[in-house]
Amino acid sequence: MACLWVLASYRRSRKATASQYAALTYCVLHSTMWCMVNTDVFGKLELELRRGAVVLATLSQLQKPRYGYALRQALADKGMTIEEGTLYPLLRRLETQGVLTSEWKIEDGPPRRYYALNADGRILLKRLAECWQGMNETMEQLLKEDSP
Repeated sequence: MACLWVLASYRRSRKATASQYAALTYCVLHSTMWCMVNTDVFGKLELELRRGAVVLATLSQLQKPRYGYALRQALADKGMTIEEGTLYPLLRRLETQGVLTSEWKIEDGPPRRYYALNADGRILLKRLAECWQGMNETMEQLLKEDSP
């Protein structure tokens, strides 16, 4: 499930001036609130973080063959929503890079293109997952050190 971001204005006292207002961001999923100086900067940096995660998330769900819509649903069910305009070009790029195989199948409906990891894709997934876990452990330590 993705966070639902709600921006609101907050005034510290009835006599507050415009410069005393702060934009607050509220994450409904995690029930947290914090002040954001520039939501554009946050949005851009969040997108950068997400781009790296999308590749690993996609590879993780292609250990068995899936067609595009089923892959999107599997990812969304686990909290990683991906737009079609992001997923399909990513699948084509990964296939061109030699880590996915694809084939057209007709099963209970229209023809669908099924994607799956090949041997190189499984090796890549393992290496990227190890890298992700290492970075995650490092970030947990860094963020824990800076916590109040």
